[in-house]
Amino acid sequence: MKIGLFAPLRSPVCTPELLADLGRGAEEAGLDSLWMGEHVVMFERYESRYPGSADGAFRFPEMSGLLDMTATLGFLAAHTKTLRLGTGIRILPQANPVYTAKEYATLDFISGGRIDLGVGVGWSWEEFEACAAPWERRGARCDEYLEVMRTLWVDERSAFEGEFYRLPECLMYPKPVQSPMVPVTVGGHSPGALRRAVRYGAGWYGINLSPAQVREKVAALDRLLEAEGRAAGSLRIVVGSTLEPIAPADIAEYADAGANEILLPFVRQSHKWLDRYLGSLAPFVEAARACAA
Repeated sequence: MKIGLFAPLRSPVCTPELLADLGRGAEEAGLDSLWMGEHVVMFERYESRYPGSADGAFRFPEMSGLLDMTATLGFLAAHTKTLRLGTGIRILPQANPVYTAKEYATLDFISGGRIDLGVGVGWSWEEFEACAAPWERRGARCDEYLEVMRTLWVDERSAFEGEFYRLPECLMYPKPVQSPMVPVTVGGHSPGALRRAVRYGAGWYGINLSPAQVREKVAALDRLLEAEGRAAGSLRIVVGSTLEPIAPADIAEYADAGANEILLPFVRQSHKWLDRYLGSLAPFVEAARACAA
């Protein structure tokens, strides 16, 4: 069992100084990872329903926005040595797969192989519209983009011909440090997301789940893994928290349910709270280590 942070790092409070101290402090606290969130633009009103809240509303402080993940993870890579850096999640079908492959291969290269690429299909059609990306069939588009990225990361000469994307034969360097590719963790609770994790992923990412719910998802994933010819239990199971507080005593229960990593929410993003917050995580780190003993 590992302990990381789910950190929707946002402006203007996440200054360069805070980011550097957060990265170094997380390592000193014994944390294993830090995962960011992504929304390139925000809206005053949404018709889309946000799956991360009980009422479907997406709330964010005024005059604030999430930092770009690629740039911020590169900054954190330069200020850390062991902390794994993840995306929780990159909304892949509203992005360009060639640029995404290039960005995260480069991040893996400069971080010494510490990148986890979490991907998902998104929940806001408004954001897709702002990115000039089709909302319809975004799941199928996501699948193709993952195949495009794989050939760019793995093959010396890359090419792809699909319904949504055509990649002419080309070369991409640097390749990821991690072999054979940057680990892909597929986020989402839907049947389609579970199938995508089994077909394309090294891991699966769920959010705001109880241990009982994690156990149900792991069982469903294992059935799909066996049907796909993969070994049950071969997916890394990452569970993030944004709403429900998790106690140190819950860590063993999550481990027993099949989780490999718990991400605790980094909400009070200021220097005033940083040391106190990181210090409060010691019982979680100790509980995780006890699970591995």
